[in-house]
Amino acid sequence: MRGANLTLGTAGLAAFLALGEAVPRLGLVKEAYFPPTSRIVGALGDELADSAFWTALGDTLTGWALGLAIAVGAGIVAGVLISVVPHLREATASTIEFLRPIPSVALIPLAVLLYGTELRSVLLLVVYASFWQILIQVLYGVQDVDPVAEETARSYGLGTWARVRHLLWPTALPYVMTGVRLAAAVALILVITAELVIGAPGLGARIAVAQTSQAVPEMYALIVVTGVLGLLINVGARTVERRALAWHQSVRGEVAV
Repeated sequence: MRGANLTLGTAGLAAFLALGEAVPRLGLVKEAYFPPTSRIVGALGDELADSAFWTALGDTLTGWALGLAIAVGAGIVAGVLISVVPHLREATASTIEFLRPIPSVALIPLAVLLYGTELRSVLLLVVYASFWQILIQVLYGVQDVDPVAEETARSYGLGTWARVRHLLWPTALPYVMTGVRLAAAVALILVITAELVIGAPGLGARIAVAQTSQAVPEMYALIVVTGVLGLLINVGARTVERRALAWHQSVRGEVAV
């Protein structure tokens, strides 16, 4: 089954690349705006040979990793505290629902005002966007705890920490891993967006420079790199999710299939 999926995926990618080569060659679009795949691949090779590209890639990955780590830690801690402290969830519900829909890009003027084009501007946007993905999933996960198990834990005299460790956390973990996977993708989007708009060092800033200098093949090559990064991050997040939830029924069923 996996072999068939790999074959189909490879065939689909090959067809897409062939289409990207044919469309500008046939004059359906201007090569100045959409160069053929071969030119993009050549530009990608030039980028890979440039040390500045690797520096930009490192800057992007640094902002992504730091922002995601901060968001995951803060989201888990805040979600658990809101869930276990009496009446805190009710007291914070309206605030969460007010702040959560605010687009992170709306905070770009604030980030620039506070930190300019420094890494902290990128982190502000990434953490804000990714934090809600984790927090909401933790709240949903804790809400899914079996009431009978909760009452049993209380009747046996388990303290708050023991209930969090042995009851709340195992129940919430599948939700947390889903939140991490979503937050990882959101974090990459915000890193690239921040670099494009703010001009912080990274792939986004390099894309903006290529666009303003009319280096179209290089611009598309860098966009391809961001797409590959997103794919690798998604695959990595799913791999971590499967390993962390190897005991869970959903993962056991997926492996069995």
